[in-house]
Amino acid sequence: MKKLIDELSKKEGNIWKDVAKRLSKPRRVVINLAKINRFAKNGDNILVPGKVLGYGNLDKNLTISAFSFSNEAVNKISNSGGKYMTIEELANNNPKGNKIRLFG
Repeated sequence: MKKLIDELSKKEGNIWKDVAKRLSKPRRVVINLAKINRFAKNGDNILVPGKVLGYGNLDKNLTISAFSFSNEAVNKISNSGGKYMTIEELANNNPKGNKIRLFG
């Protein structure tokens, strides 16, 4: 976790500094798929600076990045036609942090 926070702090976009700050807090973010499904639009890139849990349904095609995922969340994201990845993968694929919706 510390390594990820250090790497994000050095990235160019403001979103990465914000995510690094959120990850460094002692209380971690935990979001259920039900909440993501309620507020996200089809095709969104969602970033959760914490853990995604599999409670609820996902009926949208989303790319969800998080520090970690429950097994149920991974299965539901895949079954809905979406993708999941770590925050580190997203930061490498999108260094400027364009078109990302931050949840949590």
